[in-house]
Amino acid sequence: MSWRDTESVAVETADSPGRGPSSVLIRRRVDNDAIGIWILSRISMVVVAAATGWLFAVNGQDVIGWLDRWAQWDVHHYRGIAIHGYEGQPTGVPNEAFFPGLPALLWLGAQIGLPHVLTGLLVSFVAGGIAAIALARLGELEGGRHAGRLAVVLWVCAPPAVFLAAPYTEALFLGLALPAWLAARRGHWLAASSLTALACTVRVSGIFLAAAVGVHWLVTRRRHRNWSGFGWLFLPLVPLAGWMFYLKQLTGNWLAWMDAQAQEWNRELTPPWEALSNTWQAAFGGTQSPGFAWMFGAELVAMLAGTLLTAALLWWRRWGEATWVGLQVVAFATSFWFFSVPRAMLLWWPLWVGLAVLASRRRWVLWLYLAVSAPLMVVWAATFLTGRWAG
Repeated sequence: MSWRDTESVAVETADSPGRGPSSVLIRRRVDNDAIGIWILSRISMVVVAAATGWLFAVNGQDVIGWLDRWAQWDVHHYRGIAIHGYEGQPTGVPNEAFFPGLPALLWLGAQIGLPHVLTGLLVSFVAGGIAAIALARLGELEGGRHAGRLAVVLWVCAPPAVFLAAPYTEALFLGLALPAWLAARRGHWLAASSLTALACTVRVSGIFLAAAVGVHWLVTRRRHRNWSGFGWLFLPLVPLAGWMFYLKQLTGNWLAWMDAQAQEWNRELTPPWEALSNTWQAAFGGTQSPGFAWMFGAELVAMLAGTLLTAALLWWRRWGEATWVGLQVVAFATSFWFFSVPRAMLLWWPLWVGLAVLASRRRWVLWLYLAVSAPLMVVWAATFLTGRWAG
């Protein structure tokens, strides 16, 4: 079965008969493979983080502590929200730009005596493991056990994979979003919508996930012409409405998170051609330092990948997945410049599943990918862990 043939699977899995013992055994093996790959990749990231702290220490200064190496960039904002809440600007920026899911968990960890950064690392570790299992199961649905295993390998070796380990939102979001999509594939709409609602508390990407789940529900209506599960699709609106109501009470602005993004991160609405021009100028116009210029070049590559992926998903009539990736591409393409797109690629499970299916049939795809991606992953991790801009 090819990747492009699997629209029918998206419909049929909703009412497929119970799996026999052999299928359960295969799934258990897929899960074990995913967890094993995830744990081994965490060991690799620990090695990179340990070496980076010593090899990149500034002359005359002490080696930065283990936890402090992970306290970079947005981690300060998440920690600031966990300590001070959303009132004022304790970290120097309007923190309404950040959704409350991860800061709430950091606050909870602090209540039992855990440092905020350690809590964030543990959250990413656990949530990432859940995401790895769900990703492997999605890969297994498309191309068998081997494809499921490869999807996890490709994902954990992605260039910006350090953000799956850091106290950032990527792992936590995927730990909810991937099981949500898996539940939608199986027609379990209450579970899919509940997990999507939780994902909406973590990052704005939850809105795009809710839209994708809704589109997938429509796709399944081709075979099941009833309204089963329709009401649950609106469940993600509950946390979003609650968040916006809170912001209204706090700032007087229903969309304070959007205005904060525009104010501090230049995410104001911009025509795509201007966004492309601004990003190109930042990458190659000599207006940025070498590190930032290189990362803006990576933004261009990531946007190209997202555009091609969306086009391919539309061609293959993978409407739900195309909605998921395409809405993000549109959002990035209409900001002042392309920003944090490589990190967002970690969320594009159709990319990892599609590459895994291809690599399971063309082994050279795997070797070529690893030859390019693995070194970049190490460089990206060292960049982040030393406080340099990593997207």
